[in-house]
Amino acid sequence: MIQAVIFDLWGTLVDWPVDPSRALNERLRLATPHEPAEFERLFRDTYRRRETGPLVDAYRLLGVREDVLEELLDQRRENTRAALVPQDGAVETLVELRRRGYRLGMISVCTEEVPELWPETPLHGLFDAEVFSATCGHMKPDAEIYLLATRKLAVEPAACLYVGDGANDELAGAERVGMTSVLVHRDGEEPVWPELRDWAGPRVTSIPQVLDLIPNGTLTDGR
Repeated sequence: MIQAVIFDLWGTLVDWPVDPSRALNERLRLATPHEPAEFERLFRDTYRRRETGPLVDAYRLLGVREDVLEELLDQRRENTRAALVPQDGAVETLVELRRRGYRLGMISVCTEEVPELWPETPLHGLFDAEVFSATCGHMKPDAEIYLLATRKLAVEPAACLYVGDGANDELAGAERVGMTSVLVHRDGEEPVWPELRDWAGPRVTSIPQVLDLIPNGTLTDGR
């Protein structure tokens, strides 16, 4: 019996700001001494550092000049503020799930400005448990980040439905701790992550469709 529904954030409840992120990354590169290929390598290598600790430390590891560091951090913050807008039907779905008696969780792999800005968003106050990688020090698909959410929700992993777009191997990570995972992707489009195009589990093409999967707490086939 499903007792709790846990959602991913980026690519699930809100859209990732693709163009602003690319523009900021180019500004970051230009603020370092690195050629594009070397910058891309360093950017990949510092991914976990960016998502689980102070962003300023990760930017310094990239070689970002001190004279533009604060400006680039501020730009990241403003990009995130503009992007933290719930997808159509997301807020209403969360409200309805709560009305039906489900406990609600959110797990996000994110940089530090997300929890900082969270109280400003329409999603604030809608969850019983929120877990941000930047503040807990773990990221998906580490088992601990999922278990931290279940402890906060006071439910067993087997009683949780996990909904996400599949970034960071999150769906398999959730299933490894005993949750049931649901893939979300846009209607008429393949999943963003190619390795999930043959996903055999339940899937939805909008957040409100989650309501159809567990109308009575019992999972139905969402494929």
